Amino acid sequence: MSSTKGKKRPAPSADDDDEAIVDAPDTAAAANTDDGGVKGAKPKKEVSKNKKYRRDKPWDTDDIDKWKVEPFKTDEKNDVPFLEESSFATLFPKYRETYLRTVWPNISGALKKLGISCILDLIEGSMTVKTTRQTRDPFAILKARDLIKLLARSVPLQQAIKILEDDVACDIIKIGNIVHSKERFVKRRQRLLGPNGNTLKAIELLTNCYVLIQGNTVSAMGPHKGLKEVRKIVMDCLKNIHPIYHIKELMIKRELAKDEKLKNESWDRFLPSFKKKPYKPPKKTKKVVKKKPTTPFPPAQTPRKIDLQIESGEYFLTQTEREEEEMKKKKERQAEKTKERKLERDKAFIAPEEKPRTKEKKPK
Repeated sequence: MSSTKGKKRPAPSADDDDEAIVDAPDTAAAANTDDGGVKGAKPKKEVSKNKKYRRDKPWDTDDIDKWKVEPFKTDEKNDVPFLEESSFATLFPKYRETYLRTVWPNISGALKKLGISCILDLIEGSMTVKTTRQTRDPFAILKARDLIKLLARSVPLQQAIKILEDDVACDIIKIGNIVHSKERFVKRRQRLLGPNGNTLKAIELLTNCYVLIQGNTVSAMGPHKGLKEVRKIVMDCLKNIHPIYHIKELMIKRELAKDEKLKNESWDRFLPSFKKKPYKPPKKTKKVVKKKPTTPFPPAQTPRKIDLQIESGEYFLTQTEREEEEMKKKKERQAEKTKERKLERDKAFIAPEEKPRTKEKKPK
């Protein structure tokens, strides 16, 4: 314990005197405050609760591109190997085995530049990427993970290798569990492609992304802003909203972005609003059944087969006469049929009606 007895207080310096002089009016004003304020002082502006704790950021200006990804540079500070090894593995379908086997030397060569090792296991059907002692960029392992995911989803190597660039990202959208009916799922997935793949080309041009539809997934590659639009289009398409509505909206936004006056304004008044109408089944028309007139008398009895034969006189004929009568009727029917067939055959030999020729007058 250090005692303060016998120690003199240090004399105030010139700087301390200045601070005391400056602070003096504030203390005096605080002492003379009446009802929490000085006479003639300006009242403080009321600040909303949302902006109460906000501070000015002079470094955050409009000319800063917040989406820009700065390239990784190895310095003396960064030139140190990682303490732990990171690895990612993904499975691939059987039909991709032959393609991956032929392309694997190119993949390992591209990843070697980033200091990442890769293993292709054909027995398990998996691809694995790992960091090594030569790896310096910590984000490179995540890029390698995205590369093997895209290769497993049937993206060709020439396109998938672009994921190693800093300004390219990827998104693999799962669409298999959204629609329960298989027929409905196939129809809605076909809408994304469109006739001759025109809808897919339009989406790629407007979002600046590469899109591949394969099985139960949609693989997309491009800038983050474009990937967000692609995901929205794909999810809405499977929820029965046609992609053409989003394509129209993106086309309008592209034109509005070119206009300098409308660049910083709200575009809500220009964008079309599409509301989903609830399905109303058609009203069933009730069939008007006419009521039969009711009579106290029962309906007349239907005649028997024997009664009809007695009326026609067939009942009194012998067996041979009946057979002769049936044969006669049969031959009559056959004759009618042969006559109809002959007329149909003869139609092919009837010459068509020729139009009368008109002589063309020669110009004088």
